Amino acid sequence: MKIHLTGAPLRASLRAFFWGYVMSKICSITGSRAARGSVIHRRGMAKKKGGVGRHVTKNVSRIFGPNLHRQRIWVPELKKFVRIRVTARGLKTINKNGAYATLKKAGAI
Repeated sequence: MKIHLTGAPLRASLRAFFWGYVMSKICSITGSRAARGSVIHRRGMAKKKGGVGRHVTKNVSRIFGPNLHRQRIWVPELKKFVRIRVTARGLKTINKNGAYATLKKAGAI
């Protein structure tokens, strides 16, 4: 039995093929990942704006995700591009220390 993919499933499967099948939200350089936290829900108007004050109503859990980008980086020592998933801080590290040294230390190449 053949399954023909069209539309969104086809795009998703092509994207998975192109960038790797399973992609967790972890930086290749720094290793930073999603962290759990919470948001404090409040209601009411602030006293300085003429209200009776803000009141805490609920603590809602959420996930703080890393600032990830799919990036293609040129490595002159290898004379090729390397595709990695990296945070903005990881990009700054690559700019500072060089692509080959940083990727080698992180185990990405």
